[in-house]
Amino acid sequence: MTSVLDESVFFKLVRVVNLTARPFNEGIGRRHQLSLSDWRVMTVVGSHPGCAAADVVARTGMDKMSVSRAIASLARQQRVLRKPDPADGRRTLLRLSATGQRLFEALSISAWARERQLFGSVSEADQAQLAAILDRLVDGLLAADAAAPR
Repeated sequence: MTSVLDESVFFKLVRVVNLTARPFNEGIGRRHQLSLSDWRVMTVVGSHPGCAAADVVARTGMDKMSVSRAIASLARQQRVLRKPDPADGRRTLLRLSATGQRLFEALSISAWARERQLFGSVSEADQAQLAAILDRLVDGLLAADAAAPR
């Protein structure tokens, strides 16, 4: 265990996320008037058409307000369509518009390329091990959050 916080595993994980997102922030986002939060929401909605905001929160780990703002921004730009859930009038179901779908497909190519860059020097076995560890970390955080007093 290190006593220097910026050498901790946690901080290294934060750094990887920031470095991975840097090209998005520096180019793609500006070019398409898309925030990183918008892209994260589009990724979930594009991958799971008909999901609700709560599903986006669960899949991204983003807070409800950030997801709500991103959905509103994407709706204003006519990239996301909202419709009431016929089974539950309190829920709104989300899907990408044709414009949003085209953008999602175009940007997905860059996202997959960035993933290949990130993991190019990591074996499939190590990637699988990392995925399992990340799943355990997420499960642990979700359990801790659920147990925390409100």
